[in-house]
Formats: sequence, C-alpha cells, structure tokens
Amino acid sequence: MKKVKPRVPKQPLDLSAVRRSNRVADLPPRTYKENLSVVPMGRARSYSSGRRRDLSNRVYASDEDRAYAIERAEELESRLDKDNMPVFVKPMLQSHVTGGFWLGLPVHFCNKHLPKSDEMMDLVDEEGEVFPTKYLALKRGLSGGWRGFAIDHELVDGDALVFQLTDRTTFKVYIIRVNDSGESSD
Repeated sequence: MKKVKPRVPKQPLDLSAVRRSNRVADLPPRTYKENLSVVPMGRARSYSSGRRRDLSNRVYASDEDRAYAIERAEELESRLDKDNMPVFVKPMLQSHVTGGFWLGLPVHFCNKHLPKSDEMMDLVDEEGEVFPTKYLALKRGLSGGWRGFAIDHELVDGDALVFQLTDRTTFKVYIIRVNDSGESSD
C-alpha cells in the first residue's frame, strides 16, 4: 500500500504583506485606497474652447422631418449642374453638429474627386463666406474647421447639406433646414 503523508492545515496568507520581487521586497506595502484630500474640489477644468455650449436647446428631428429635408436637398442636387461639378447630399446627425464635430464624407465621392492626401479645404456658404477646414484623406472626412462652420450656421440634427465641389479643394455648401417649411434657397 502507498504511504500518504498526513495533511497539514495551511495557514491563511496575508497577500498584501507578501512581496515576492526582490526589487520591491524592502519597500513598504502599497495602499490603493483613494486619497480624497489630494483631489481638488470644485468644477472640472475644460481644455477645449474655454466656453461651454448650451446643449439644452438641441433639436432632435423626427424621421418624417428628416426625410422631408433630405427630399428637398435631393431636389436641389438634381437642379445643380452635376456634369461639371460633382455634388452629394449629407444629412446632419447629432455627432456632426454637437460634441465631436466630425463629418464623414461619402467614400465613393472621396475616392473619385478629392485629394489623396490631407489638405485644407474651403467650405463656401450661400452668402459667399469661406470657412477653411481640414480634410483627412485616410479617414475621408472633415475635421478642423468643421466645428466653426456648424456652429456659425447653427446646424441641427436633421438639416441636410448639399456639397458641390467647385474646385479641387473648395465646396459650395447649400443648407436645407429641417424645421424650415419654406422653399430652399439656391
């Protein structure tokens, strides 16, 4: 028969006191409790533009209103000269007009008509005011400068924009308002 050693009950180990690495064996044990006296109380600092936007007046478009704005934008798109200048319609979402301010552009349009490297592009509104924006070729979208355009034109969720490429790095932008019951301006 096989001899079995008698079991010796193990003493529970205090794992917080065990320091296995020689490098830290002589150091005092670490405490991972939060020290609230170090954290400054008060308002958190904002490192963005310095002024906060009032988001309480956000407009969330209904599906019907959004579809109507897109329909009016597509009518305008069909009236524009598409043979000489490429055109596309972009309906606005919350992420385009608040918070992140990122505007992704249609991939097929970017591949066919826009530069293959990052460049500054101009957005020209209906009044002729120019807004320089940063076009990121690998991400196929507008970043820096788009925020200023969206805020200055008070774009909201559901608005539809018609982008017409008038030059290699210039878009003429027509804004179709989601809450505007009148005809779109050309």
